[in-house]
Amino acid sequence: MNVADAMTPRSELVTVELPGTREDVLTYLQEREFSSVPVVKETDAGERYRGLVSREDLIEQPDEDQLALLMQDVPTTAADASLVEAARLMVAEGARRVPVVSEDGELEGIVTITDVVRAIADGDVDGDSEVGGLARRDVNTVYAGTPLPVAEREIAYANVPYAVVLGDDAEMAGIITEVDVIDVARVVEGEDDIGDSIAGQDDDWMWEGIKAVGNRYFPTRNVEIPGEPVREFMTADPVTVSSTKTAREVAQLLLTHDVEQLPLVSGDDLTGIVRDIDLLSAL
Repeated sequence: MNVADAMTPRSELVTVELPGTREDVLTYLQEREFSSVPVVKETDAGERYRGLVSREDLIEQPDEDQLALLMQDVPTTAADASLVEAARLMVAEGARRVPVVSEDGELEGIVTITDVVRAIADGDVDGDSEVGGLARRDVNTVYAGTPLPVAEREIAYANVPYAVVLGDDAEMAGIITEVDVIDVARVVEGEDDIGDSIAGQDDDWMWEGIKAVGNRYFPTRNVEIPGEPVREFMTADPVTVSSTKTAREVAQLLLTHDVEQLPLVSGDDLTGIVRDIDLLSAL
């Protein structure tokens, strides 16, 4: 199976164009809940791919306004490359999405981890490996009584998109993900004194700041996260899998339940976590 058979084609992609500013991409990242957007530029030879700008790029560079300086040069693949080659690239680079670019630099589409997982689920690529050998044994966890803003920071510092929730008895009570946090977070408009740091000394949840030249204040967008405990937002009794399940069976479960990871259990004991990218490593 080739990348072209699995990718989202250019005709269905949302892009931003150079020259541009962070405001051009904020709409897609915030309102449409995209995690990243391809950047293109019109040339005499037609549209050409230039890079990818993500939510993390905007957060990590709050005082940068130029799109050309915000975007990242990420790995790309070709439409005629095999899907297994693309999966290998994702695993090696830790990338959840790879732009598909022609030899002359034209953006032809984008292929994601979910596209590969769907191919595994459909039997288009190998999915016979048992997940017991693919699962990670280091599991990110959080206590059910932890305030959601603290849990969000813990997830961010762990550099994973989830945390398995443990109850008072230290047994698995549920799972909380970045998506769950985004669903209840609220973007608040405001102003900060220009003398403060970009992130604001007392502002733990800065989304992004834009400095207004010549003014005493600059507008900010802060993410306000509810302070209630994790147990009020988690998915209780999540779907779990055993070590004897195949990659194909787990891929089908991931797609059916629209999740990126499933806890691995042995009886009632939590023994690991199976993430979508782990299934790619079997290829």
